[in-house]
Amino acid sequence: MKTLKPQTDETAPEGSKENLRAIRERFGFVPNLMATFANSPAMLNGYLALDTAWEKSSFSAQEREMILLTASVANRCLYCVAVHATALKALHLEAAAIDAIRNRSLLADPKQDALVTVTRELASDHGYVSEAAKKAFFDAGYDIVALMEILAGIALKTMSNYLDHLNPISIDPAFEAETQQVTLPYHWR
Repeated sequence: MKTLKPQTDETAPEGSKENLRAIRERFGFVPNLMATFANSPAMLNGYLALDTAWEKSSFSAQEREMILLTASVANRCLYCVAVHATALKALHLEAAAIDAIRNRSLLADPKQDALVTVTRELASDHGYVSEAAKKAFFDAGYDIVALMEILAGIALKTMSNYLDHLNPISIDPAFEAETQQVTLPYHWR
């Protein structure tokens, strides 16, 4: 069976090389997911453009990562769950909150729980959200624009999570510790 291999600065198509170099400068390495996206300049550059727009949403860095982790759990992507759990630890989200997102349970903080619940429903139910989840989201202080912006985070994770489903990505050493924390009750791959 044919599979996509992670590309390097040297092996990537011309349209991906510049972004791979920028990723290496930003993170100190090129994550395997980005190196695999690099097989297609359209995919890599599209993903990075959406990510740049996502970073300018109304959400804080911690909230954005919570949305990305929640969508990755909903889409059963072990690679992205490990990446976003690692990022949330670096952003000092409590371990109990990260575990609650991974295990689809309630978060102690009502605002965080409202954010995660509405994201989970949007991702799991293909854009549909219960009135109760919307009410809790708005009662927590979010607005309709924030509800719409969650879609950008879910779109990012749809691209990366589905790539991992089509072509399983090797988890980078920087994220491996978080693969040990997965206790979800369903099959990942």
